[in-house]
Amino acid sequence: MRRYTRGMRMSRFFGRTLREAPADAETASHRLLLRAGCIDQLMAGAYTYLPLGWRVKRRVEQIVREEMDRAGALELHMPAIQPLELWARSGRADGFGDVLFRLADQRERALVLAPTHEEVVTQLFASHARSYRDLPVTLYQLQTKFRDEARPRGGLVRVREFTMKDAYSFDLDERGLDVSYDAMFEAYRRIFDRCGVPTIAVEADSGAIGGKGSQEFMFLTDTGEDVIVRCDVCGYAANTEKAEFARPRAASAADEQPLPSEPVDTPDTPTIEALARLLGVPEARTAKAVLYAATDPHDAAAAALPVFAVIRGDLQVNEIKLRNLLGGRELRAMTPEEARGYGIEPGYASPIGVDSRVRVVADTSIAASVNLVAGANAAGRHLRNTNHGRDWTAHEVADIALAEAGHACARCTDRGTQPPGTLRAARGIEMGHVFRLGRLYADTFGVQVLDAAGVQRVPVMGCYGIGVDRIIAAVVEAHHDERGIAWPAAVAPFDAHLVVLGAARDPALAADALALHDALEAAGLAVLYDDRDESPGVKFADADLLGVPLRLTVSARNASAGTVELQRRTGGAVEQVPRGEVVERLAAERSGTAS
Repeated sequence: MRRYTRGMRMSRFFGRTLREAPADAETASHRLLLRAGCIDQLMAGAYTYLPLGWRVKRRVEQIVREEMDRAGALELHMPAIQPLELWARSGRADGFGDVLFRLADQRERALVLAPTHEEVVTQLFASHARSYRDLPVTLYQLQTKFRDEARPRGGLVRVREFTMKDAYSFDLDERGLDVSYDAMFEAYRRIFDRCGVPTIAVEADSGAIGGKGSQEFMFLTDTGEDVIVRCDVCGYAANTEKAEFARPRAASAADEQPLPSEPVDTPDTPTIEALARLLGVPEARTAKAVLYAATDPHDAAAAALPVFAVIRGDLQVNEIKLRNLLGGRELRAMTPEEARGYGIEPGYASPIGVDSRVRVVADTSIAASVNLVAGANAAGRHLRNTNHGRDWTAHEVADIALAEAGHACARCTDRGTQPPGTLRAARGIEMGHVFRLGRLYADTFGVQVLDAAGVQRVPVMGCYGIGVDRIIAAVVEAHHDERGIAWPAAVAPFDAHLVVLGAARDPALAADALALHDALEAAGLAVLYDDRDESPGVKFADADLLGVPLRLTVSARNASAGTVELQRRTGGAVEQVPRGEVVERLAAERSGTAS
């Protein structure tokens, strides 16, 4: 009996190609994955992987497993359903907000569908580890995660159900964490390189995960939802949520002394632009007031904290930096009624003499500036020559400014590089995130181990996440053309796409093509066999759309010449390979691309 894999015949394959993508498909990867029959949308943010896409996903997962194992991590599998009480104990039940899927069992016990596993793995470690002999250890899993995204987008980029590789390291001290962190960092580099996704590592905000510091691996694309800045001299790179920069100097003499403040009439100037234009001063010589109501995510009943943020007029407030400074409070704009309740006049707000209930936060640009124009808390009035430390004092002075393209690099400036590099902006998709958690979760859950001297120590943790589905989307974004996908060999669903032309009218040709298919598979190659009774144009168009790296064409013409046509998806000359050499040739190419 002739051996063949039924699922490899396109005439019996499940999933069909589309000539046009649905109108709501926003990105190239979304459009092409739908058109190629790799995925099917069930609802917003939830996709079925069809057989073709599932094969790609399995290959990506295999690369991830190989590199995690190579780095010394141990695979396990934790429950996706978790008791809410664990999240309440860590403080993240509210910190994750509406993204957290909540449910209850038949006994009315509150549960969550896990978006991540820091709480569970910390408790798991505590129940099994007793001393320094159990350290270091890094545990990882490939598992389904759930996040109730308000606006799923980009196909597999932002979804509500997805596969994450999440890993967690435990070490006795910070030095050990450095080693574990670096091992995961390098494993991530290898994973993305092998999958064919170009990434750069950038400093990042730790968000709801927490910890002392983190880095993201970003795939740069115009369709990305994150914005990063990079220095064109020293290579510093950071997400704008975290990025630092050297404040441009205001146009003033270096030895300028504080001058007496004086009121000035400024009718119809509720904006910095209007104020600067009226007074004929640069925006950098003004103090901008931004008013917020900051709510405690852990206590919905608590009154909102009024926050008066002051920043130089030519800069913008980075709300993530400000939120972190305020202990993770959620920010919303203060209403005019709320502002006036604290004696603040919107559009003309002044930090001078502000109500004691208001938390005043100043950007470092304010403390470093003199003689700024600020509001007078009276409609149509401002004050010239206001100075922090003399006329008013903030509760905190901190970096709360948004880094933007064109700003000077802080790292270059600190090193004395002249001239300092300039920050350039780019959009990107977060592919992976590595965190130095420190003792945050271990302290919360009371985890301790004995060191070599018999002293109880709190271990330090790191956590490391990769979005498997995002890798697939990024591969397509990075490897496609106007005809379709061009899968890199390492993640392609098949090694070769075998197309037979005219087999319906030539049984001998069909038998020869099937024999070639079987011989290739016997040699360990995965082959998609297009045995459909379709025109050459349809078959070649589908082959280009599906993007298998190598296309083999069997036809009456090349069969009579004793050859098989070989065409690479990424281009190059068409080759006529002797029929008897095809299997050996492709097997050699496959072994050459193996990592």
